[in-house]
Amino acid sequence: MANSKIIIVEGPQGAGKTTTTDYIRQAIPYTNLYRLSGTADITKAGKEKAKVMYEDLMDYIEKLQNKSINLLFDRTFFSEEIYCRLGFKEYSFTDVFEKLLDKLAKMDFDIYYITLYLSNEKEFAKRLDRVGKTKVKYTEFNTESSVNQQNEYLKLSTEIKEKYPNINVVNIDNCRALEEVQKEIKELLDWKEN
Repeated sequence: MANSKIIIVEGPQGAGKTTTTDYIRQAIPYTNLYRLSGTADITKAGKEKAKVMYEDLMDYIEKLQNKSINLLFDRTFFSEEIYCRLGFKEYSFTDVFEKLLDKLAKMDFDIYYITLYLSNEKEFAKRLDRVGKTKVKYTEFNTESSVNQQNEYLKLSTEIKEKYPNINVVNIDNCRALEEVQKEIKELLDWKEN
């Protein structure tokens, strides 16, 4: 197998992360899919919980270098940073986030950071209506929240692209036909179907 990949798919609620990560998991052999939800503790004590959780995750990933397996993530510590930037939590995560990102960037994987977004923001209303209400207090499934999240995710992807040239940063408009999006992802990740 060629170099193992870390593929991180991020984006606002309703952008299509579950559909996209399910597709990637089924399409690329030797791929493990991880769905992370972060910590629901919005207090300052939550920062330490998130820090420990994501440091442990990075240690786990580090152990899997050169093991001929791809790692696919539906959300990671990037979401924690976004929710803190938006004020959903009572603390700043930036200091921890930057250390985690530095560590990730130095790992021996082909690293892909994919931000899903919807160019037609009205599409959020349709998608979120299907999802219903979340049980997590600090976020709600609504169009305004998703648009605000989307704006922050797109800013963050620009920051990452400028600072870490070895991370393949890609923003994918998920308003298009599913086949079109899947074709773009297939070309991006450069895999051959069996």
